[in-house]
Amino acid sequence: MKIGIANDHHGVEINKELTNYLKSIGYDVYNYGPETTESVDYPIYAFKLAEAVAHKELDFGIVICNTGIGVSIACNKVKGIRCAKVNDEWEAKMTRLDNDANVLAMGSRLSLKEMKNIMNVFFTTEPSNEERHVRRRKMLDDYNG
Repeated sequence: MKIGIANDHHGVEINKELTNYLKSIGYDVYNYGPETTESVDYPIYAFKLAEAVAHKELDFGIVICNTGIGVSIACNKVKGIRCAKVNDEWEAKMTRLDNDANVLAMGSRLSLKEMKNIMNVFFTTEPSNEERHVRRRKMLDDYNG
């Protein structure tokens, strides 16, 4: 599985830790984030990662900023992306089941252990095929407002 990680200056060290972890459990990992802790404009990195996911160059993406909110908003500007800002394993499971999210956003204040647990749930949960969830995802895909 191909996973991309993007971050802002708040997520540089976490990106390295998560990359090492994901590689150790067999994922191919691609870095879309800066490697410096100097202040950067997070949309630049979030857009690059989201475009790669939307074009099927990656199976999933992970984006990290101070809160996870800004990168989530940026990713969701890209057609074909369903990015969810997640704080715990339950939210990770539900966004995959109900929404078939393809990008996971997290805040840099989560612990490494919490992030690992969230990622493991996110990457291993299959989307629901219940009609109501399929219908709602189609509505999201078709909206051009």
